[in-house]
Amino acid sequence: MLKLKVIACDVLNREISYLSSRSSCYIDTVFLHQGLHNTPEKLKALIQDEINKANEGFPYNHFGLRPHYDYIIVGFGLCSTGTVGISSPNIPLVIPRGHDCITLLLGSKERYREYFDSHPGTFWYSQGWIEKAVQPGKDRYEGLYKEYLEKYGKENADYLMDVEQSWVKDYSSAVHIYWSCLSNNDYYKQYTKGCAEFLNWGYDEIEGCPDLLYRMLNGVFDTHEVLLVPPGKKVTASYNENVITFE
Repeated sequence: MLKLKVIACDVLNREISYLSSRSSCYIDTVFLHQGLHNTPEKLKALIQDEINKANEGFPYNHFGLRPHYDYIIVGFGLCSTGTVGISSPNIPLVIPRGHDCITLLLGSKERYREYFDSHPGTFWYSQGWIEKAVQPGKDRYEGLYKEYLEKYGKENADYLMDVEQSWVKDYSSAVHIYWSCLSNNDYYKQYTKGCAEFLNWGYDEIEGCPDLLYRMLNGVFDTHEVLLVPPGKKVTASYNENVITFE
């Protein structure tokens, strides 16, 4: 049985937990706080720290029978270069070829690119994003406005909200990604619809695909889908359809 260390963003908690329970491998997962892609250097440092811990050895090495993990699965994409520069001294890394977690939710970088190209102005919603963040919509607007009022007063709060909402013009649609194998999809779909209505965006929903994550969590690594990083090598951006490479 392969022993896999998984380091992933908390927005994938439901999906990874579900698939881990059905994996033929031993899965040991640590979830990092959502939002770290906004501070790539911090994200990189936290991922590297978890990689270093995993290289210290398998935590349940009873009688010396299981001395180490076989692979470290990094459940992040390029993520604003937050994975560029990470390296593992002893254990191979496995990283999906994708710019962010949407590739993992949709099942492939090609499917992500196809939808992105045909639906410009898309803002993505998922169970994890709704649970772990405050997505654009009424809740976010009212929460921010209340915070700004308390800190800066009404005039400044109104100005800051105008600035905050200016980026909304860059988007035109709220799209909910769902996996049919997960429960309570109706709630998350309705929440996304409500956000779209509040922002005067269109709404769409698309069924995601667990196959890419499923293969990764079962130790099946297709080099078209994932990058295998040998010990001692560092992850870097490839600036082509492969997204990432190593050096």
